Amino acid sequence: MQSIINACNNQSIDAKTCLVISDNPQAAGLNYAQQNNINVFSHNPKEYSSKRDYENKILKQLQENDIDLICLAGYMRLIGDVLLTHFKDRIINIHPSLLPAFKGLNPQQQALDFGVNFSGATVHFVNEELDSGNIILQDVVDVLDNDTENSLSARILKIEHVIYPKAIQLVINKIKQGVNP
Repeated sequence: MQSIINACNNQSIDAKTCLVISDNPQAAGLNYAQQNNINVFSHNPKEYSSKRDYENKILKQLQENDIDLICLAGYMRLIGDVLLTHFKDRIINIHPSLLPAFKGLNPQQQALDFGVNFSGATVHFVNEELDSGNIILQDVVDVLDNDTENSLSARILKIEHVIYPKAIQLVINKIKQGVNP
């Protein structure tokens, strides 16, 4: 999230970060967003009677802030019908593997356990299935013989900070052209 805010601030993305929403009121990103004069909201999904009610609250805030594109960062929940319907092909996510390989949790450890020679990061559109939306951009890192989950994760994070802003700009360009991303 910080790399997205920074890319907007230094104009390497032709966009503005208008809103940060978290399901964790203690998320460090909320403070960073506030320091950058960005509206923040935090909602505990457990305080809502249903996922639909929770997402309707988020949808209301997105609409009130005229949001065109949702960029997930560390949001460890499946997006439901409410948001998928209202933001079709306008929700993107970054995942620390070369999708379609190693979906879900702990993909870096999955890659190490499988014994691959390279891994990486993927920016993709979000759909109703876990880590299964159309791929926007990927980049690769080598998996080293002495890699641990932490060392591999650190190298992947570096490329995530590079490709996520690039992918956002690609999607923004399509939106501005009036083309469905």
